[in-house]
Amino acid sequence: MKKILLAIVLVNLQVLAFEYGLTPVKVNESIYCYFGKPEVMNKENNGNMVNSCFVNMGTSWLVIDSGPSYMYAKEALLHVNKIKKMPVKFVINTHIHDDHWLGNGYFASHGATIIGSMLFKKEIHSDETPRMAHRISSEAYANTVPTIPSRFVSKDEDLDIASLHVKLINVDYKAHTNGDLLVYIPKIKTLFVGDLLFNDRLPSLRDGDINGWLKALEMIKTMNTRTLIGGHGDITNKKALDLTYEYLTKLREKVRKALEEEKDISEALESITMKEYEDTALFDVMHKQNVEVAYRMLEWESE
Repeated sequence: MKKILLAIVLVNLQVLAFEYGLTPVKVNESIYCYFGKPEVMNKENNGNMVNSCFVNMGTSWLVIDSGPSYMYAKEALLHVNKIKKMPVKFVINTHIHDDHWLGNGYFASHGATIIGSMLFKKEIHSDETPRMAHRISSEAYANTVPTIPSRFVSKDEDLDIASLHVKLINVDYKAHTNGDLLVYIPKIKTLFVGDLLFNDRLPSLRDGDINGWLKALEMIKTMNTRTLIGGHGDITNKKALDLTYEYLTKLREKVRKALEEEKDISEALESITMKEYEDTALFDVMHKQNVEVAYRMLEWESE
């Protein structure tokens, strides 16, 4: 019995001792972000490869994407509360990829309202184990309970929190996913766009539509923004858009040309190298996958 109790104590101590080593970065007068590494999730970064941001709403923090785990969310709030101690009243999830929302459970357990698109209701099921659970350490994943939003957005909405007005913009067509949500705060001209923007690694078309994604980026370009924050990468000015927009535009052009030349998919994969991006993080992992997804999507244009 003593050995069992000791083992339980040791496990609990390991869980309590786990730290990501997060450091909040001041983006502007109201916003602090944790910027993830340009990597895929693994047991070294433990899912710390995503952006999670805290907005000072005056009497509370608004969280944009809660991160990859309960432990991540807990640590993120701990450090931002050293800047200003406030509760989290609302968390907004920009899309359904689990690196962006598995911290929801921590905030929900402390009374926060979680907001996200209707796609959560349609596609995230309580009996499915998130990929994160298999790819990061058990210590990092400890206490994580997949918690989908309690409030769903199906059209543009306005949200007033203390002194700041927040606009929730529903992308009503498939872009990065089939349920992307933008968060715009007019007073500070700040726009959060989730994984519609990658600026430190190659974007992933895995669940997306290249035409819809570029359409969304064109819309973002027209908005009155001073600060633009994506889901991956720490560039937060208007240049934040450049890598994703230019890469997807060139990729679409090259795939369309391959289709016009009647190349089959294996020939397209071989010829569309886009070597100007080969020094971009995750090029080796993502590029051929992106070519294949774009080819299968765009070949229907010529039917």
